[in-house]
Amino acid sequence: MIEFKDAAVVAPDSGVPILEPTSLTLTEDRISIIGANGGGKSTFARLINGLVTPVSGSVEVDGLDTVKRGADVRRKVGYLFTDASAQLIMPTAIEDVMLSLRRVIRKRGEREKAALDALREIGLASKADVSVNALSGGQRQLLALAGVLATTPSILVADEPTTLLDLRWRAHVGALLRSLPLQVIEVTHDLDAASRADRTLVIDLGEVVFDGDPKEAIRLYRDLMFGRASQGATA
Repeated sequence: MIEFKDAAVVAPDSGVPILEPTSLTLTEDRISIIGANGGGKSTFARLINGLVTPVSGSVEVDGLDTVKRGADVRRKVGYLFTDASAQLIMPTAIEDVMLSLRRVIRKRGEREKAALDALREIGLASKADVSVNALSGGQRQLLALAGVLATTPSILVADEPTTLLDLRWRAHVGALLRSLPLQVIEVTHDLDAASRADRTLVIDLGEVVFDGDPKEAIRLYRDLMFGRASQGATA
């Protein structure tokens, strides 16, 4: 269970609010987050595993405060970035997954086997010894996901995981995320993907302006965007 308790974030240099005080509880298996660029979606998502910390209030995961128990929270919450390059460090696919496992599996042989199993689960076993740079964009995103899932989190936060992918890979990664047996919180501009969630948050100008049914959320989001486009056209 994820609990936001009046959690707020401000820009460190200017003190400008990025996320207004927010209180809510996230328990559903599939939650989508939509909203305009720069509205606070990624900040909200990063609060869940402590990549961003609140300046006031708190965020807890299964009762663990993300500031006081950050390391424990990150063992529970995996994070998938928009650009896989932000997560892929090692030269080959299997070495990269092995790096993710270095703290949980000490023996190299066991770590290599676990990494290969993780690649097999994601459909990349044949690419184990291939250079990360030789993989397609979709394969790199799958590899990043394999590294996250190898550590067996109970929650996955995916921050626009398909934005940089073509239609084929977007569909493949999206279907894979929907099939995972854990809680998935996805920040997305893909409204079809957002509509498949159990619950959708609309974040706009640093506030959660809607929290509930995905179809209603998408309708509100479209109204907001079209309204601003109209205002811009007549200004």
